[in-house]
Amino acid sequence: MIASETLLTKLTAGYDQSLSRGGVDGRRVAERLSTLSMIGASLEGGVTRPGYSTEEKQAKQVVKSWMEQAGLKVIEDGAGNVIGRMEGTEKGSTIMSGSHVDSVPNGGNFDGPLGVIAALEVVEAWKETGYLPRKPFEVVIFSDEEGTRFGAGLTGSHAMTGQLTEQETNLKIDKDGKSFETVIEEYGSSLSSVWRAKREMSEIELFVELHIEQGKILEKNDRSVGVVKGIAGPVWMNVTFEGEAGHAGNTPMNDRRDSMVAASHFIHSVSSLPRQFSETAVATIGKLNVYPNGINVIPQKVELTVDIRDIHEDKRDALVKAIIVAAEQSGAAHNVDVICQKTLAVQPLLINDELLSDMKESITKFGIEPMELISGAGHDAMVIGREIPAAMLFVRSKKGISHNPEEWTDLSDCVIGVQVLKDFIEQQMGRP
Repeated sequence: MIASETLLTKLTAGYDQSLSRGGVDGRRVAERLSTLSMIGASLEGGVTRPGYSTEEKQAKQVVKSWMEQAGLKVIEDGAGNVIGRMEGTEKGSTIMSGSHVDSVPNGGNFDGPLGVIAALEVVEAWKETGYLPRKPFEVVIFSDEEGTRFGAGLTGSHAMTGQLTEQETNLKIDKDGKSFETVIEEYGSSLSSVWRAKREMSEIELFVELHIEQGKILEKNDRSVGVVKGIAGPVWMNVTFEGEAGHAGNTPMNDRRDSMVAASHFIHSVSSLPRQFSETAVATIGKLNVYPNGINVIPQKVELTVDIRDIHEDKRDALVKAIIVAAEQSGAAHNVDVICQKTLAVQPLLINDELLSDMKESITKFGIEPMELISGAGHDAMVIGREIPAAMLFVRSKKGISHNPEEWTDLSDCVIGVQVLKDFIEQQMGRP
């Protein structure tokens, strides 16, 4: 309990109690963030909850219990997505809100869980004030959003929308060599059940996700919340350079097929490519494996990943092509074979103007000047938004730190986010 109590104490210290109004309870938000922080807790104060792990499942079970206590009807589909439903006074399509509870290795305590807890807190506030929504409302936890287990994420939202293909699942292999089929069976489901998780999206009118910013813009502008106008769609690509191993001392420099030199040439060239296509485009090489990885052996093979993102799909795809060309040129320059393989490609999402206007109106009610932001990170809202209208609200992140135990959002900002989310959803409840 020590880590949880420490987080709870830190969250509630300096909290503006006046924000706990209209049924929204900041203490409850803090307690729930603290409870989840204990599941998969690391010594550094972060969490490790890979998709479809025991820890992710345990976190879902805890939230399911909270949903049931709030009076929601709870189901879990074959992809592990958890849905808590509150019926409206009228029949019809539902408004949905939520996020995820899985994490990167030694990740933070706000990325994902805050969005789930915020959506549930809206229900808790309605329960306490006696508010009855006109339309059905659903709180959702999507499975395996981060993708650290298989190298490709957003699995739950892809399954719900029918965008999870057999080819995609066949490519999913975790670090222990387990296939997606094996992992999902160990989780307690099956591939056939995953396919049945596809939902008729016409049943959902709108999806809205609250998330920490994972950047510094709100902090630099002293804003608690901001509205997301676009989400960059990621393309993940594995690039393999295959040369020839040789003795480091006995192989002349002019007679080598050094995969590391080719990979290094490529890495350097990638750093300058994004700005040639778009001001909002980025490309990152964050993972690299060298074989046989010996001090006195010329590397035979280098495997690396490239993460390419932009909110403009045409410019992003042009950048992807340029990166593939750069890889091939680097290989040719050093007599090394090159293989490029995409493992993830998600369309960017631009939020429609009406939803942007409504979100700004809600933000303004809390004395905050609305600010439009771009999300460089992929989110479930981006996947869902390919099928139905979707919106996104960002909450301020301290120093922009994310995917790290130092990830932090003040409780006052969290609760302001909940209040804005609640107001926005209530606006949508009143729309025909």
